Amino acid sequence: RAVSILKDKIIEKKAIRIIGDYDIDGIMATYILEQGLKAAGANVDVMIPHRITDGYGLNEHLIQMAYEDGKDTIVTCDNGITAFDQIKEAKRLGMTVIVTDHHEILEGKIPEADAVVNHKQPDCSYPFKGLCGGAVAYKLITALYEKMGLPKTESDKYLEYAAFATVGDVMDLVEENRIIVKEGMKLLRNTKNCGLRELMRANAIEPENLSAYHIGFVLGPCMNASGRLDTALRALELLRTDNVVDASRLAGDLK
Repeated sequence: RAVSILKDKIIEKKAIRIIGDYDIDGIMATYILEQGLKAAGANVDVMIPHRITDGYGLNEHLIQMAYEDGKDTIVTCDNGITAFDQIKEAKRLGMTVIVTDHHEILEGKIPEADAVVNHKQPDCSYPFKGLCGGAVAYKLITALYEKMGLPKTESDKYLEYAAFATVGDVMDLVEENRIIVKEGMKLLRNTKNCGLRELMRANAIEPENLSAYHIGFVLGPCMNASGRLDTALRALELLRTDNVVDASRLAGDLK
């Protein structure tokens, strides 16, 4: 359902806003969705809540802001599964809402969104229940690209960010997560992402020697620091930039 809605919104050039979260998983999930949707031709932008002024996840303020900015569709990542009132308000305002999340379902209740992508829903037959928000975002982009007839190689490149999120969110490294991390680490050791390369350099890590330890205890905390001490948009900007000078400055700031 989420894929069908997104495909239609992309074709119709509707304005989509991603609302993410400010931890490692949320930042990576936001980046995967933003870049994945943009590459598919979507009119998309991003809002990551501020820990102090916005609190966690969706709130009425963010819904109202999206509405006033003329957004047609809200896509959450790593949050939204318990935002019952906020999603009801978005629907009242006429917006489409897609929730992508991996958190537990509250008393079996699902918000009244147009689509909910969460493998922990009671009726979900997905065999592995341990995915993080970044991995859920990666799955959604993979399914969207299949539906739109885009090459699989285009969605494969987001696997390294799902792997980073899986380690950073301290998910159990079993079953599918183990494969995501194993394959994603291969990509991370040869990453073309300018920001990640500069973050490794700022922390004196040779990319080819990168391990899960470095994500969990060196690079991940740098990403988390932006959401805790400033705004997670700074970490997102690091992932987005292709400019080495900007990437070096941002990596130094996060460190």
